[in-house]
Amino acid sequence: MANQNYSLDEPKGFYKLSWLQRIGFGSGDLAQNLIFQTVACFLMLYLTTVLKISPAFVSGLILAVRLLDCFWSPVVGKYIDNHNPKLGKYRTYLLFGGIPLTIAACLLMLPAAATWSMPMKIVYATVSYTVLSMIYSVVNIPYGSIMASMTRDNDEVLILTSTRMVCANIGQIVVQAGFPIGLAIIVGTAVDWNQALFMAIGTIPAFIILPSLPILKKWFGKKGLYYLLLSIGFIGFAILFAVGKFFDVQKCNTLVQAAKVLTGVGLLVGSLMWALVPEVITEAEYRTGNRPAATVNALAGVAFKAGFSIAGWITPLVMGFIGFNLASEQSALPTDPKAWFTVTCLFAIVGFVLLTLCFLGSKENITTTPEKPVSFREMWLEFKANKCLQLVLGIFVVVFLASFISAPVNAYYTKLNDYNPTVQNAILWFTTIIPALLLVIVGYLIYKYPLTDEKLVEYSKAIEAKAAKE
Repeated sequence: MANQNYSLDEPKGFYKLSWLQRIGFGSGDLAQNLIFQTVACFLMLYLTTVLKISPAFVSGLILAVRLLDCFWSPVVGKYIDNHNPKLGKYRTYLLFGGIPLTIAACLLMLPAAATWSMPMKIVYATVSYTVLSMIYSVVNIPYGSIMASMTRDNDEVLILTSTRMVCANIGQIVVQAGFPIGLAIIVGTAVDWNQALFMAIGTIPAFIILPSLPILKKWFGKKGLYYLLLSIGFIGFAILFAVGKFFDVQKCNTLVQAAKVLTGVGLLVGSLMWALVPEVITEAEYRTGNRPAATVNALAGVAFKAGFSIAGWITPLVMGFIGFNLASEQSALPTDPKAWFTVTCLFAIVGFVLLTLCFLGSKENITTTPEKPVSFREMWLEFKANKCLQLVLGIFVVVFLASFISAPVNAYYTKLNDYNPTVQNAILWFTTIIPALLLVIVGYLIYKYPLTDEKLVEYSKAIEAKAAKE
């Protein structure tokens, strides 16, 4: 484990981190994204095109599991805030949660399930997805809390966030491109490189913009940077709509791929939102004296998953109403159950190795355990009192709804001309129009966010000065 790299005259809590620590922490997000992106982009397609379960049921299942998670995540956050394991207040769960998470991910797409009766398929899908979702929260919530425990330094938090999100986007691009490529290789069919590229190329801007965040923030300011990214994303969605509506998508492949890159710039704001979570935690500590890292991350996780769940609920349901039944239409991906199982297991096992690296590479410098246990009533009161938290949670819901509402349908966009006009319109609504409108709402919510860097420095210094006197 790397030693801390900070000077003796540095204020306590404003720690400088080594690159080994930053990358070690970031490997945890890469690990989780190998599983999360599999679920977000491909589970709905697996259930409808491989198991042939009704899209209406799949829609309801995704919504029900996420509603359950709205109650489960605060339970996990409350437990973590009130306990202090020997291996680390937050790091412990990367190991002890990572093992069952890996097993649950491998059991998510069993090949034998394709041969079962429909009632058995429904029971299997319900149990496997619910269990995976609950275990995922046990890893994801404490992982998010580690960032707020490593340093109070805003510049370090920004570097840590950018490193984390570069790693997260590596996981995203590996899954979104690798899953269809892996399926094609295993079943022995030709790889549709245009499709794989389209699904993953929107992640490319992350590898350019995220490492440049500190200098971009100085140039444009925090909010100005967000507005710029959102505007670029809106333009990208507009181009994709125009191409899909008036031209042949396959003949305009270069323009389509370029526009997808622009949409990725706009959706990158979702990654940057995680930098606001430590800010909200600091503001809460300034007001109350407690640092509710796991609680706030649990609520952020609920909002993040709410956006994901609304997308998973609306997409198959509304597309079915429009006339595009995912279970009966020609699938955009191979449907061999063994191929789906193999690719999923590969991602899950690699993910566990990366969670272990995160455990070894992260160091908790700032953690507190309340003198008395945090109650659900206190969590609710904190939510009501913390206007910054409310805004951040709202941003999380909308920006991740924009990100995930198009994720499963992206596989169909490059094959747009293979479908009838009704289906084409359904695909365009979910891959272009709805995400573009949601980006406008995100911009308004960011405009209302009140915490400036100057305020945060003032709050952090006041917290440390108070701690020094005690």
